Formats: sequence, C-alpha cells, structure tokens
Amino acid sequence: MDSLTETVAAILAFRDQRDWSQFHTPRNLAAALAIEAAEVQETMLWKSDQEVAAHLAQSKWRKPLQEELGDVLIFALLLAHACGIDPLEAVQEKLAVNAAKYPVGKARGVSTKYTDL
Repeated sequence: MDSLTETVAAILAFRDQRDWSQFHTPRNLAAALAIEAAEVQETMLWKSDQEVAAHLAQSKWRKPLQEELGDVLIFALLLAHACGIDPLEAVQEKLAVNAAKYPVGKARGVSTKYTDL
C-alpha cells in the first residue's frame, strides 16, 4: 500500500470482515489508542536512551516496537475515521498551530513549554 487512503481502506476492511465496528466507538478507540501507546513505552521501560539506541539496531528488539507502533497508528486512524477527522488535515493544522506557539527564534534547541518562551 502506498497511500493513506489505501491504508485506511485496508484497516476498515480488516475490521469489517470481523464485524468489529460495533466495538469501535470513539470512546473505545481512544482507550485502545492510549493502551497501545503505553505498550510502546513498555518496550523501552527501564532502559537508558543509550540502551534504547543500541536495541534499535537489533531486529529482534525492533520488531515488537514496530508491532506496537502499528497498533498505535491503526487505532489513531480508526479514531480519526470514527470522528470524521481527516488525519492529514489534522496533522497539517496542528503543525501550523505549533509553528505559531513555538517560533524557531525562541524554541530552537530548548524544551520549554510555549507559555514560558
């Protein structure tokens, strides 16, 4: 698959073949997204940044992370679909909002929250 539209269609087909849309309410999808994001964190739990970087070079460690990221992306796209939100438009609009909040001249190289810049 080489487009977001095709990817979302494949996700929806997978879901519909299993009659799971009945469970995919926005509330349930938001919970599933949060749980899967926590599972991404779990793959790195108790590891230093250096250990994580070293593990990323190993396919046996990358595979579980890839699977958890896949789950996160699937649930994010399902949630966007269920709420009638275009995910690309959401990203583009959020980038514009963040650009205004975090101007390069003030935010470059610092992790300060925009309210404190």
